[in-house]
Formats: sequence, structure tokens, C-alpha cells
Amino acid sequence: MKLETVKWGFIGCGKVTEKKSGPAFSKVEGSTVVAVTSRHAENAKQYALKHNIPKWYSDPVELINDPDVNAIYIATPPSSHATYAIMAMKAGKPVYIEKPMANSYEECTRINTVSIETGMPCFVAYYRRYLPYFIKVKELIDSGAIGDVMNVQIRFAQQPSDLDYNKENLPWRVQPDISGGGYFYDLAPHQLDIIQHILGPILNAEGFKNNRSGLYKAEDTVSACFQFESGLVGSGSWCFASYHSAKEDSIEIIGNKGILKFSTFTFEPIELQTADQFERFAIENPSHVQMGLIKRVVEYLQGKSECNCDGLSATTTNWVMDRILNKR
Repeated sequence: MKLETVKWGFIGCGKVTEKKSGPAFSKVEGSTVVAVTSRHAENAKQYALKHNIPKWYSDPVELINDPDVNAIYIATPPSSHATYAIMAMKAGKPVYIEKPMANSYEECTRINTVSIETGMPCFVAYYRRYLPYFIKVKELIDSGAIGDVMNVQIRFAQQPSDLDYNKENLPWRVQPDISGGGYFYDLAPHQLDIIQHILGPILNAEGFKNNRSGLYKAEDTVSACFQFESGLVGSGSWCFASYHSAKEDSIEIIGNKGILKFSTFTFEPIELQTADQFERFAIENPSHVQMGLIKRVVEYLQGKSECNCDGLSATTTNWVMDRILNKR
């Protein structure tokens, strides 16, 4: 398909759309936002007025069927991703889905099947692949800066949020029927996607999970090991119930000539350590972090360029997470 102007309809208008993604859809040449929907009509109306969007709905079906909308951005919790994506593609409209692609590997495969059957493209918001920070990481690895890669280690720790203590109204991110899991299913996708983008697909993964804090039913600690197609092995450790000063956000790629260390969420300077040198690279990202990916998606829909951040490549991350959490 080829669209001269991509006219987006947003299903969902939560926090992620305010700065990370939403403005980019109107700033990319040949792209505009024409409609938005929310479960609460007033929220949709206020969002539309704030961002100069001409139409708003409380029913996603009405937005999907709006003839002025020719592409759909799905920014709802993961449990509804498959439903809206399939509806949109069957209506002849390509989709751009927030990560994770869905709340299970099986739902990802359903989305991909419909994408193939309808010929409608499906993209997933693993925007770190197109951020300057991670492009630099990949350049360093590909250039042989640390030699042959020997091992990968992911470490992440954060304290519970204030909302985690509200048992009467817990965040949707710790409700597995909505999110697919706990914070692991919300945050780890970015880490697992970017290391596969850099090092190739993971073909085997195992893990252990537990809930140590008792604040909610979902897992709050996870440990995993995994193996890439190349034979490379790696491990990961996640804790979402740590003491406030025990924060950690790091990925280390260990080679036979050096070590590369970087973060996923805080964008600390990339550190390159070899026998001969120690370098730090401070890389700035755009203010709207999804801009690079959204630009590629729009250009793909206009027939101008390729974009490989599609449903097929995103599905591997759900498969790995489901394996780690023993969901498969």
C-alpha cells in the first residue's frame, strides 16, 4: 500500500502519547493526527482540543471506521492490542502498536496472521532501535570495539512506586490479565528487544520468578538466562521491590577485547573499557523519543523507505518473556 498523507487515529491518549510519541505524528512530513478516542469521552475531547485534533470518540470502532483515518496508533494497555489491531487491519488500515506487542506470544501470532492475510502492515513501538544512543551502541559492537562478544548481562532494580501500595486500585502494569505480567512485562521488552536488534534473535530462554514484597500478585523479581542464535549466552536479573538507593539500569556486553556498558532507560553515558583505553560517549536523544521510528513508519507507508520494526520482529520479545515467566 502507498499513502500520500498518513492520517492517524489514536486509540488511547494516555501519558505515553503526551511527549514520547504523540507530537511526532504531526511533526513528520506527510503525517497528521485526525482523530483520537478514549474510554471516557471527556478525556478524548480535552486531549483533542489540547493538541488541535479535529475529531474525538469514546468508541474505538467509530474511530477505526472513520473514512478520514487511514492508519491506527494503538496506545492502550496490552490486553486490548490484539483486538484493536485485528479490527483495524481487517478494516484495511495499517497499525502502529505500543510495546509490548500484546500480552502473550499467542496474541502476537494472531496479529501477525491477520497482517499477512489482509496485507496490512503492523509496526511495534520498539523505538530504541532508531535512537542515536542505541545506534551508537550498535556501531561500537559492529565495529569490533570490544572484539568478539562473549556474554551479555542485564541488571535492573527499582523501588516500588507509591501506587503499588494501593491494593484497592493497583496500577494496570501489575495486573497480568491487563499487562501480561508485572513490571517485567512492561519494562524488560525494551531491553530484550534492543539486545536482539544488536546481537540477533534469542532462540532459548528460561527463568525464575517470585513475588517478594507481597504488594500485588504479579512477579516483582525475575532472573533469567538465554541463548542467541549465534550460540552466545546471556543472563538478566530484575527487581521491582528494591530499597530506594539500590536503583540499577545497566546492560553489559562483554567481549574478548573489552566491555561495553550502557543503560536502557536513564541513558547514562555509554562506557567502553578496553586494555588500552576507557571512553565515555554522551549521546543526546530527540525530545520526542519515538520520532525516529515514527518517521520510518510514515515513510514506509508512503512508499519511500523500509522499516523493519514490524510485528514479526517484535514477536520474538514476547516469546522470550513468556519463556522466562514460564507462560509457555
